[in-house]
Amino acid sequence: MEDQMQHEQASPAVQKRVQDSFDLQGLMSHLGARITRLGPGRVHIVLPARPEAAQQHGYVHAGATSAIVDSAGSYAALALFDGQSEVLTVEYKTNLLAPAAGDHLETIGTVVKSGRTLTVCQSEVYGVQTDGTGKLVANSQRTLVRVNRTAQ
Repeated sequence: MEDQMQHEQASPAVQKRVQDSFDLQGLMSHLGARITRLGPGRVHIVLPARPEAAQQHGYVHAGATSAIVDSAGSYAALALFDGQSEVLTVEYKTNLLAPAAGDHLETIGTVVKSGRTLTVCQSEVYGVQTDGTGKLVANSQRTLVRVNRTAQ
């Protein structure tokens, strides 16, 4: 089941809805983050290592890491919801396991349990070098609440 979930793509309608929502996030745009893969209950977000997202030692700042982790879990959940639902983070915990170094960070958000009201997601963040090798630099778990979509 896990292998199928990793390779299954979301429908074009879900991809558009998720991407449209992601594009509305000023912080993700400012950081240069982008969704690179989207499947049912699973999303990959890439954040290039840039000076604007660095802390004083040159690593990607924990705030930037936490922001993409939050978005990865949220969009993994949103990919499972109907078009009339949105998602908000209720709580989260992130463990910073190693300095966030590399050419870019790749966050993989996965739904653990999707409920009628609350959804639990986990995320892993990898520091990826230019040769494609990666090192786990953070992991996270979050609880999200499903809310009705508001008119925009």
